This record gives sequence, C-alpha cells and structure tokens, in this order.
Amino acid sequence: MNIQEQIKKYIGSQPEPKRSDMQELHQLTLQVLPACKLWFLDGKNSENKIVSNPNIGYGFYIIKYADGKTREFYQIGLSANKTGISVYILGIKDKKYLAQTYGKKLGKASVSGYCIKFKSLKDINLDILEAAIRYGVEASVRD
Repeated sequence: MNIQEQIKKYIGSQPEPKRSDMQELHQLTLQVLPACKLWFLDGKNSENKIVSNPNIGYGFYIIKYADGKTREFYQIGLSANKTGISVYILGIKDKKYLAQTYGKKLGKASVSGYCIKFKSLKDINLDILEAAIRYGVEASVRD
C-alpha cells in the first residue's frame, strides 16, 4: 500500500465528524503545500509496538538535534487523538510564537510550542489555522 492509500485508509477509519474534519484539513494542507512530500507514520516503533497516534505528514524538514545529528521529517503533521485532532507545525524556533500569535484567535484550541489541538473544525477559525500552517512552512524554509 502506498502512502496516499495509507492516508486515505487512516482518514476513512475515523468516526464522523472527525473523518470529515480530517479530510478537510488534509485538503487544506495540500493546498498550502501542493507538491509536497507526503508521509504516513503508523505510530509503531521498530519492534512494531504502538508508541504514538498514527499521523500524516506534509513537506520536508531537517530536524537538528543538540548532539549535531540530523533527521528528515515533515513540516506539518495531522493526527487524530481521543479528544479530537492535532496539527503539528514543526520548524518554528520560538516555541512561544504559535500560542502568542494564533492562540487567542483560533477559538477553542490548546496551543503548545508546535501543536494545535482542538475537538473539531467547528470549534476553531480555519483561516487562522491556515495562517499558522503557512507561517510554519515559511519559518522552516527561512531558518
């Protein structure tokens, strides 16, 4: 199964209304990053044990660790969780930026250094989420 099929299966496995929200976010992210590399992480480690929720990744970003090592990863991530949906925006150096800039404008969402969590799309301002995603894509290219 290729990555696009895995993504379709993952989104399709979600209960409504989360499934429709995930599909809308998937389309929105593809509009922001139209020719991006797609990722699908099933949440399992090398021993096939579940260590995280599955997630969809968009774009390409190189994570630089303190010890000098690097790792290829995605810029934007999308994942379903028990209480809703998480959008990960990687590559922003200032860990307070997302919360300070978009937190209050987003609506009913919790915003940490690189993660925006919300119950459903009806609870947030989608234009503000799109602006945060666009900023994240630009920031990871700049830095």
